[in-house]
Amino acid sequence: MISAQPTLGVRGGTSNDQLRRYNLSMVMTMLHHQSGCSRAELTKRTGLNRSTISALVSELVDLGMAYEGEPESAIGRVGRPSPQVYPNPGLAAIAVNPDVDAITVGLVGLGGEVIRRIRFDTARVPSVGETINVVKAIVDGMRGEIDRSYRIAGVGVAVPALVNSSDGRILIAPHLGWRDTALAAPLSKALGFPVFAGNDASLGAIAESLFGVAQSCDDVVYLNGSASGIGGGLIIGGAPLRGTSGYAGELGHTLVNSAGLRCHCGRTGCLETEVSLARLLAVLGVTRADQDDLDIALGVSRDPAVLREVHRQIDLLAEAIANFVNMFDPEMVVLGGFLGSLLSVGRERLAEAVRERSINSRGHGVAIERASLRSRLMMVGAAELPFAGMLDDPAGFIRGRQV
Repeated sequence: MISAQPTLGVRGGTSNDQLRRYNLSMVMTMLHHQSGCSRAELTKRTGLNRSTISALVSELVDLGMAYEGEPESAIGRVGRPSPQVYPNPGLAAIAVNPDVDAITVGLVGLGGEVIRRIRFDTARVPSVGETINVVKAIVDGMRGEIDRSYRIAGVGVAVPALVNSSDGRILIAPHLGWRDTALAAPLSKALGFPVFAGNDASLGAIAESLFGVAQSCDDVVYLNGSASGIGGGLIIGGAPLRGTSGYAGELGHTLVNSAGLRCHCGRTGCLETEVSLARLLAVLGVTRADQDDLDIALGVSRDPAVLREVHRQIDLLAEAIANFVNMFDPEMVVLGGFLGSLLSVGRERLAEAVRERSINSRGHGVAIERASLRSRLMMVGAAELPFAGMLDDPAGFIRGRQV
């Protein structure tokens, strides 16, 4: 599991103010990632004494970042029950996920609660300018609710692209047709909030590790399949593997078929070319399907052509997963998007093929699971980008907004 402790450390010495900031950040991050917990659990997890936890919780409550609820009761527990502490969902982030067929905008509260999610289907692949206009229109429609009930940490954008993590600039988003273009800066100007951008699959990996099926895992390979292809994200030793500029995890361009189709990247037989939503939809005879519709269509079909394509894609997906198991030795492989649909109809075939092709004995025990956040995944993952600054310095964030 991603560590609840922030990575800021105690910078510039060990003054009381710096130590208090560190501890406040640690407690607030735990509350966010656990969607709340008791004072007793905070004491146990942090190693701080009860009086220190009490003071930190009181400060967070005074800042409006947390609130206390009824104590958690447990049958047979001796002693006074510990009060429950929850993150304030009124502290929120705007999440954005542009794709080739839709632009989705959400409002996400602390604790990973998706408060609002609006999907705008596009008639064609949107440009950067069109994306900004659509997002602005959706956010403007929520302004009344936002101004009345929420304090916004910022905007997080999950993009199927190589994204420079330092400035939110898009290096290349091949399926969207975006290349070397600014996104964060013009979107920030349009919305009036700070904007942060990252790769969609990397953010999906973070979301599933914090709030989804991989919460208990330190080493996770995440693969997401969408209309834009296949992206990957890695959690190694409890932390996201980002690379020098945030480009790590391009797992969709792993070679799985040397005699396959040519990929847009110039290589032949990449995973995202051979295992694709478009091929599944074509053999099913439909042009569009959400995850639920795809699950049903694949689950009930007895068409030999559909079964052949499903088996072909599962076998090639297993080839890629076995390579990732050999390279990263993960506890779990998480499959999102249409890859989750393939898992649902071919779990045994996929698991057996991965076992057969994994050199590392750990491959015989690796768990392969479907992403549990489903339609909330990209919203929760994108929101982690603006939440990071708030969690790093809770008091500074609140006081800065009060200036």
